[in-house]
This record gives sequence, structure tokens and C-alpha cells, in this order.
Amino acid sequence: MNKITQILSIVVTCIAIGYFSGIITRNSVTTWYPLLIKPSFNPPNWVFAPVWSMLYIMMGIAAGLVWDRIDFEKESVKKALQFFAVQLALNALWSYLFFGLKNPMLAGLEIIVLWLMVYETYVQFAKINKISGYLFIPYLLWVSFAAVLNGSIWWLNR
Repeated sequence: MNKITQILSIVVTCIAIGYFSGIITRNSVTTWYPLLIKPSFNPPNWVFAPVWSMLYIMMGIAAGLVWDRIDFEKESVKKALQFFAVQLALNALWSYLFFGLKNPMLAGLEIIVLWLMVYETYVQFAKINKISGYLFIPYLLWVSFAAVLNGSIWWLNR
């Protein structure tokens, strides 16, 4: 596979995971989520879809650029992509825990593990391709913000 095909295939995978996470989220956003007490810094609901779409695209590009190095750094690339796959699965799991199970406390604990995996993926990606590392920084920042938001929602509604 050439570089563009690799990037596109991972971008499509990330967007598909985001889409299926959105299915879990959709019902709760109109029923359960509006009933929660939220902190003053909670963004309006319309912000989340474009932010996540951009983050999934950036994640996919980053992973595709790393995958492109497999012929030169096979073990490092495999390790980095394993971290990527785990953090992507944890990303989807968070939506299920928070919106599907309606459990901010459990989602808050899980997002700590997610953040650690995103950080480790960033570290592994940056070793292989600097641009991939840079592309992961907004995601790391957003998950940091999401963790604070998640914790605040749990605290306000406990």
C-alpha cells in the first residue's frame, strides 16, 4: 500500500469508530445529558462533532505516517500502532461508559487510562515521525479537557 492509501484507510477507520461512538451518544445527548448539572466551561453540544471529526482525521493521518515507516522501523512501528489501536478502543469505550451506561464516575476512571494511552501513543509516534507526534498534541489536549469536564460533571451530579 502506498502512503496515501495507508493514511486514508486509517482515517476512515477512525471516523467509523467515531461514527459508532456517536450512535451510542446520540440518544443520551437529547434525553439524559441535558438533565445533568454541567460546569460553566462546558462547551455547547454543537462543538463536539466538528472537534472530534478533526481529531479523528488528525489521528488517522498521524497513524498513516507512522505505518508508512514499517519497512524501515518494523518493531517500533508495530509497537506504536498497537498503542494507537488500544487508545482508539478506549476512546470508543469512554462513549459507552459515559453515554451508554450513563456512568460519569466509571467513564472518569477510564478516561485516565485513555489519557495515559494517548500520551504513550504520542511518545511512540513522535519517535518515528515528528509530524505524527505534532498531530497527536491537539488530541492529547482535548482528552485532558474532556477528563476535567468528565470529572466536573461527575462531581456536580454525585
